[in-house]
Amino acid sequence: MIYLDNAATTPMSAIAISAMTQVMQETYGNPSSIHSHGRQAGKLLREARQDLASLLGTKPQHLFFTAGGTESNNTAIIGHCLRHQNLGKHIITTAIEHHSVLEPIEYLVENFGFEVTILQPINQEISAQQVQEALRDDTILVSTMYANNETGTLLPISEIGELLKQHQAAYHVDAVQAVGKVPILPEALGIDFLSASAHKFHGPKGIGFLYATTMDFDSYLHGGDQEQKKRAGTENLPAIVGMVAALKEALEKQEQHFKEVEELKKVFLHEMIGADYYLNQGKNQLPYVINIGFPGQKNDLLLLRLDLAGISISTGSACTAGIVQISHVLEAFYGSESHRLHESVRISISPQNTIQEMKQLAETLKRNYRRLTQWHSNKLFVSKIAVTIIQSVQLSKSLLLKITLSLKQRLVITNLLVFSKRLLIVVKVFNLKSLSIKS
Repeated sequence: MIYLDNAATTPMSAIAISAMTQVMQETYGNPSSIHSHGRQAGKLLREARQDLASLLGTKPQHLFFTAGGTESNNTAIIGHCLRHQNLGKHIITTAIEHHSVLEPIEYLVENFGFEVTILQPINQEISAQQVQEALRDDTILVSTMYANNETGTLLPISEIGELLKQHQAAYHVDAVQAVGKVPILPEALGIDFLSASAHKFHGPKGIGFLYATTMDFDSYLHGGDQEQKKRAGTENLPAIVGMVAALKEALEKQEQHFKEVEELKKVFLHEMIGADYYLNQGKNQLPYVINIGFPGQKNDLLLLRLDLAGISISTGSACTAGIVQISHVLEAFYGSESHRLHESVRISISPQNTIQEMKQLAETLKRNYRRLTQWHSNKLFVSKIAVTIIQSVQLSKSLLLKITLSLKQRLVITNLLVFSKRLLIVVKVFNLKSLSIKS
């Protein structure tokens, strides 16, 4: 079994598992309780927040623990916009954002009268100039991702952050696919809100964090004073500790892991020499994601064939209830009519993958390509036979109206007509849309 869907989620690291297990066994008090067990848990929570702050080059009061990237994105976008709508109701984002960014913005537009400018990629890139041209006096939020979850495309975060220093708009960055893979110091980058999720860097699922330069945003979970009164609910201490442990390990080995993943991608592309494929990517990329397409191959069928071969990849974002959907990212890149929307798959790598796994993936893809080529050859042969027979039967059908035939001859023609209808079904099964035959 080969797992290559790390942009959807990553296997937990041994360090994260060990840290979580120790907390679950030894520190089970509620961090809000005042007794000794609670104080012990509270101390661990403070230490975890301090450690996380040190990793990000910020202060503990700027960090809020959440259930993951989706909650962090919703909190930042909705919380900031509702709190500051008196300053304006204009938002800027991009067409390639995760749904947990696009849908909260749509919610604000539909329910609170906000306006949104959605930037379209130019040559598979989003530029700071596009943001600058879209800025208005009433813009109060710019929200972009750091790295795209489907293609690995990097956005110009520092340039946008610098641009917005002279504007009232806050800058929210969905860094879910970047945290742990590249150096991220939100204060140095001019970021006001930053979202992250532990299970993208080998931590546990169901835990993440939101960095915020200020507490001046609305909260929507009420009923407790946790997280500086910004997120009610008992903190998930084992998951928090596991997340911080995973991130610490990822950042300590960040440069090493980046080079290893670059090498894995290089090996894969080298092994694919001779195959007919294309890459969906821009100039600035993370090596962790390879979005690749194969002309004439339906991505859902390719996904199934690889799954049967014990290889797990995907067609894009995992947050679509397990349904293979058209990629809105590739649609923004290439248009709604592009064949790439139906042919492309996402391979996402982690340092836990091996060179042998990348070679096996390449060999499986090439073998599938050879089979597909043979399939198309067979399909063309069958189509030619079908066309010839059906045309002959159609000619016989027209002769019935012009000549007198015996009962036996009519029976033969009738059987041929029945056979022709069955051939028509075969033609449909082979997806011969180019044929236009009247029955």
